Amino acid sequence: MQTFSVQDVERVLRLSRSTIRGLIKTGFVQPARGPKRQLRFSFQDLIVLRAARSLLEAKISRRRINRSLEDLRRHLPEQMPLSGLSISAVGDRVVVRDGQNHFQVDDGQYVLGLDVSVENGVIRVVEHKETAAAEAPPSETADEWFDKGLELEETDPKAAQSAYERAVELEPDFVGAWINLGRLLHARHDEKKAEIVYCRGIQECGADPVLMFNLGVVLEDLGKIDDAIDAYQAALSEDPNMADGHFNLARLYEAQGKEQHAIRHLGQYRRLMSTSDSR
Repeated sequence: MQTFSVQDVERVLRLSRSTIRGLIKTGFVQPARGPKRQLRFSFQDLIVLRAARSLLEAKISRRRINRSLEDLRRHLPEQMPLSGLSISAVGDRVVVRDGQNHFQVDDGQYVLGLDVSVENGVIRVVEHKETAAAEAPPSETADEWFDKGLELEETDPKAAQSAYERAVELEPDFVGAWINLGRLLHARHDEKKAEIVYCRGIQECGADPVLMFNLGVVLEDLGKIDDAIDAYQAALSEDPNMADGHFNLARLYEAQGKEQHAIRHLGQYRRLMSTSDSR
């Protein structure tokens, strides 16, 4: 059975690591553990996580959410069907469609709409919500602004920056948008603004290893070496298998004459790269 890492869940569902941890802590999902104790999520876990967030945002009671998610999990297939899934509110029922078939999950007034599809072998989950008035044009979502940013990066970086800024305005814990926004600013040699963006992203999204690693790179370029070391260490505390974090720490410790620290992190870097090459 296919399983997914925390990074996969962040990318597919656009959820921050702190949000994922909160949903696990409240018992909505119970992911398995991999050989190195890393969290591994099933396809069902992905859908339940996204549905749980939508129902919480709709102010549904915790008891009814638990009951509905239990029913939802019971009816979900173990693997993602090639025909995709559509999870939506129909009248006073939640209905799941897997192409030709559909079934009812619980009953109640829900604000929930999820489309799950497979595109080029990658699972994609998109939430859709009804507008207040039928004649009103649909408002652009954070996901749509994020996709615009991706499309514009090569041709119009400033417009891409504006798109990412709009994405985090609509969804402050959109970790991917914060990462890309900071990266664009750094690429334009605007390190001070990139530092502000990464710090704001960490504030909104929690301890994300990529945000903290990128912050470390910016701090290095600003000459704040001790702060950069702290950022890399924070990134590794969240993701000990981040090879680039070990490499950068080894380099900085060597420059400071801290040979033992440098050797330890260089050894970790080489071990991770060797493991990666053997796969």
